Amino acid sequence: MPGIQVLDIACGKGRHAIAAAALGADVVALDHNADRLEIARVRAAERGLTVTWECADLTTVSLPEKAFDVVMGFNYLDRNRMEHFKQALKPGGHFIYETFLESQHVFGWGPSSPEHVLKRGELSALVEPFEVVFAREVVEAFDSRSAALASVVAVRRE
Repeated sequence: MPGIQVLDIACGKGRHAIAAAALGADVVALDHNADRLEIARVRAAERGLTVTWECADLTTVSLPEKAFDVVMGFNYLDRNRMEHFKQALKPGGHFIYETFLESQHVFGWGPSSPEHVLKRGELSALVEPFEVVFAREVVEAFDSRSAALASVVAVRRE
């Protein structure tokens, strides 16, 4: 992945951003929580990795259009900003996203607001007009707990 430009939305403590940087990608990682970003910075530094960590309000942050080869987001949902996040992807780039389904509530943890969970089939619709190359909706182990998740990998063709 050397030379690949990656944007990690709502990166938290940097797990995915660090993994991409370890593969040689140039990574920009955004999160609103400065404490989590500091943990991410330390973890990356311990591995000798460089990531551009940015503390940003994801509801208003401005992103360059068609600037990234990969845009990824995990465990975060803002339907109002999805188009903005998608516009940051270069043609031919991959949009990788995974977050909770509304059935997550039965497990007693995770987002409680309907604004922050997906309905069945919704994620594939949110990434349109990108071409979906992989999609799933599952219940699986997540940090040793059960989680109801929707995932998608989509390609921007235009």
